Amino acid sequence: MHDIQPIIDRVREVLTTHELDRPGAYARWIWQNEGASRELGINEYGCADAANILYMIGAFPQNPEERASWVGVLQDFQDSATGLFNEATHHPYHTTAHCIAALELFDARPKYELTELHRYLDRDELYTFLDGLHWKNDPWIASHQGAGIYAALVLAGEASREWQDWYFAWLYGEADPQTGFWRKGHVIPTCQGDSFSGVLDAPTVFPHLAASFHYLFNHEYAHRPLHYPEAAVRTCLDIYENHRWPTLGHAVTFAEVDWVYTLNRAQRQAGTLFMETKTALASVADEYISYLLDLDPTTHENFNDLHTLFGCVCALAELQAALPGYLTSDKPLKLVLDRRPFI
Repeated sequence: MHDIQPIIDRVREVLTTHELDRPGAYARWIWQNEGASRELGINEYGCADAANILYMIGAFPQNPEERASWVGVLQDFQDSATGLFNEATHHPYHTTAHCIAALELFDARPKYELTELHRYLDRDELYTFLDGLHWKNDPWIASHQGAGIYAALVLAGEASREWQDWYFAWLYGEADPQTGFWRKGHVIPTCQGDSFSGVLDAPTVFPHLAASFHYLFNHEYAHRPLHYPEAAVRTCLDIYENHRWPTLGHAVTFAEVDWVYTLNRAQRQAGTLFMETKTALASVADEYISYLLDLDPTTHENFNDLHTLFGCVCALAELQAALPGYLTSDKPLKLVLDRRPFI
């Protein structure tokens, strides 16, 4: 059993250091990187991730005037001509879905229609788009687009049920029977990581897991069935048992929630490998919490990046739910993905 309240307290302290001049205005970073490429002022991810984190730790704003300020800050990032939200570190479809998902926490929507995405409301255009994503060579980053258009259009109230049926039908038919991930014929080990991990030393299918995570949380939100859930569970277990992502449980990134959520949710649908799953989750929890308690929250790079910090809190929330009684806190964490899709 682990008391994770000290970690949550540190998270709240970091949020305080990133606050700006009005409710809802946050910086993503508070110090510059070596290449001086960081936007140190108000930032889409700083604001959206602060809202996400506060929701999960049970400190979400309740005052109506304060909430209105949060909504206004987020809405003001939107481009009125395209309907998209743009930020330098992510594809616009990711930023758009991320900001709209944060607005949903306030029961709010963007000010303008997502006109740039309306072309994908046509089934042929949607399928052409999905088919053209980089499933083999850059699945992780490509999934930001393939999952982002669903979350953005659905949360903005601009996607019909028929359109959602088309979306999930394509994914169901393209699931890989060997790994349980997307897309069949393209899930091959790669040495390409993500923007946080870079190039890896040994080939791994983990980038395909991280990509599939994004499509999985759309499935979970819509209560849609996975095609090969047991295969996904076995692949997740293999990744951990054979150290196919060496930093798992020893970093502040999204990799932890990618693996934990995919394993836990796939096992729910599979109905098999229950003890194997719980044992692996508990083992990762042991490593991860020890790592988080040992780091310096005032100087750690990714603990002070509100976006990667958000990924960390997501992983803790899913672990707490997956392992009843194993992770304790003053208030139970609430994973934002249990309310709406996209992180």
